[in-house]
Amino acid sequence: IKNTHLSQEKTMQRKLKEWKLTRALEKKYTKEEIFEKYVNVIYFGHNLFGLHAAARFYFDKAPQELSVDESAILAGLVKSPNNYSPFKSPKNCQKRKETVLSAMFKNNTLTQNDYATAKHAPLPAKQSLGHLDCLGFCHRVFDELSTLSETHNFTLGGKICVYTALNPVLQSKAQELFNTYTNVGQTLCVLDAQTRNFKAYVSNVDEPLRSPASLIKPLLVYAPAIEKNIISPATPILDEKINFSGYSPSNYDHTFHGYVSAREALAKSYNVPAVKLLNCIGVENAAKYLSNLDLSVDREDLTLALALGGMKEGFPFHKLVCAYAAFSDGNYQNAAFIEKITVNGQTVFQKNSDKKQVFSKETAYLTTDMLCTASKSGTAKKLKSLPFQIAAKTGTAENKNGNTDAYAVAYTTRDVVGCWMGKEDYTPISFTGGGAPCNQVYALHSYLYENYQEKKQSIENFPMPFNVQQVALDKHSYYDTHTLLLADDNAPTEYRFNELFKKT
Repeated sequence: IKNTHLSQEKTMQRKLKEWKLTRALEKKYTKEEIFEKYVNVIYFGHNLFGLHAAARFYFDKAPQELSVDESAILAGLVKSPNNYSPFKSPKNCQKRKETVLSAMFKNNTLTQNDYATAKHAPLPAKQSLGHLDCLGFCHRVFDELSTLSETHNFTLGGKICVYTALNPVLQSKAQELFNTYTNVGQTLCVLDAQTRNFKAYVSNVDEPLRSPASLIKPLLVYAPAIEKNIISPATPILDEKINFSGYSPSNYDHTFHGYVSAREALAKSYNVPAVKLLNCIGVENAAKYLSNLDLSVDREDLTLALALGGMKEGFPFHKLVCAYAAFSDGNYQNAAFIEKITVNGQTVFQKNSDKKQVFSKETAYLTTDMLCTASKSGTAKKLKSLPFQIAAKTGTAENKNGNTDAYAVAYTTRDVVGCWMGKEDYTPISFTGGGAPCNQVYALHSYLYENYQEKKQSIENFPMPFNVQQVALDKHSYYDTHTLLLADDNAPTEYRFNELFKKT
């Protein structure tokens, strides 16, 4: 009755109406008829309303064709479709299915043999998403809506108005670029760096959990190391063959580069320096920064391989894009597709714009400046011709068969643009992060820049905090003995170079 006839308001008047209508409903219909009406309108996740749609999507069957274990999965979904989906959270789904089956067994509606058979039946294989043109912005909105309805205890009934930051023209451009690469999984998105609301999003995958590869390095290693005053951008790090109790990281190019600055190590995404720094910080200490960026890591993944994205599962891509937005000012703010929701004219949800400080402004700026080097001469150098300041990071994950994931994330003072490419079955792809994903990110930032120019707006440089200072260093000492010495004021230009430091 509440879902189909009444509003979300929590008043005594509404409860009295609910009671009166419920009495009328029970006089007119049997319990079985009421239950039938209920399961034909409730939400089952993945934009599905009603049992028929759910049975067809999850199992490609009509409801009367479902087996006991399949029925138990759908029954379990009702409580929290987002948390118990077999495609999003298979572990939770299996546990929930067993809870339903156990209740059936205790109520003598299942025999011991039927219970055991249903309990061990496999979860459904993920449905092919080829029938969808694109799991785009609206798909993510629906996903977020179902989560919010559960956490805020409002239902999906009544006249729902959902307010977003969607830019339709930008969304069309993203879709156009998206279509230039076929036969590969892809997610392409644009996040407003200030409001932390998504302005465009296109994808042909349902946000799988994937290894973040080298995209994790600034978040887990370099920014925490700067925050803890372990390094500055100029700190020399020896890139060498090394063994950490049996773990011997190597670089993507299979060579070692000797002493390199932290700036160069990040810009060119060398692996050995990242692992060395993580070992210095401590894996658990570094993982706390990820947790503050809403990127939680399982205890079994707390190894040095985490510096290179070595994880059992990984993260959804839009959360990585959101984490990079924290480098704009050091603060994490939840990124969202939904700004506000009203039901029957009443506001039931307003996005929380509270910020949580993860890094100091100085750390955020220095990390950003290092990532600007990545876009000038590092792995994201395809972006170097853009006529504004831009920070970027690429990443490429691989297995024994080849590359499996390719990433590029680049941000300005206005926007964060990200692209992921891969295949859900982990078959090899021909891309690296600095290749096709970088091309996509370049094209979107170019388009954004043109729009700002038309509106007489500009993309400002990243503002340098007061406590960051440029210092002239002695070049001979740096390259000969790998030590940081202030340059003599009278030394010729060719014997000195400038680098940034935090004031202490």
